[in-house]
Amino acid sequence: MISIIKATTKDTSTLSHIGKITFIESHGSSAKTDDINAYVKAKYTDEIMAKELANPKNNYHLLYYNDEVVGYTNIVFDEPYPGSPVNNVTKLDRIYLMKEFYGLKLGEALLQFDIALARANNQSGLWLYTWTENKRAVSFYERSGFKITGSYDFPISATHSNPNHRMLLEF
Repeated sequence: MISIIKATTKDTSTLSHIGKITFIESHGSSAKTDDINAYVKAKYTDEIMAKELANPKNNYHLLYYNDEVVGYTNIVFDEPYPGSPVNNVTKLDRIYLMKEFYGLKLGEALLQFDIALARANNQSGLWLYTWTENKRAVSFYERSGFKITGSYDFPISATHSNPNHRMLLEF
């Protein structure tokens, strides 16, 4: 059984914990181990997650599978990318699923939840950045109707950035 629950400040530690795991699982091979570890240490702390949860722009949700947190998402309404053809578009800021739960269509359920939430908030599309070498993710988004509309260099450290696709799903 799956459920998707809005995250609150009581979920700070859960978010920082699952954020570390899923970031390393999906991006761990994209840079030197020291760079990845420094990034995770800087970005996935309880303090950072508490600030993100307190920011009213963020809409964090936790994905539960059989009463266990296995993924999460964050979307930001009315967050167009530079040069966006539309203003009322939602940024899919984060969507992660623990690797051991791949293949159960849980990522699809989480994405469909985000799409429904964006539509319910009068958004005309959903956009995101995804690492170009994460072929599984790129394929997942393309199957879901996203189109590559640009690129972005995602900074991991002062000396390393990952090339990302910018992808857009128009409603």
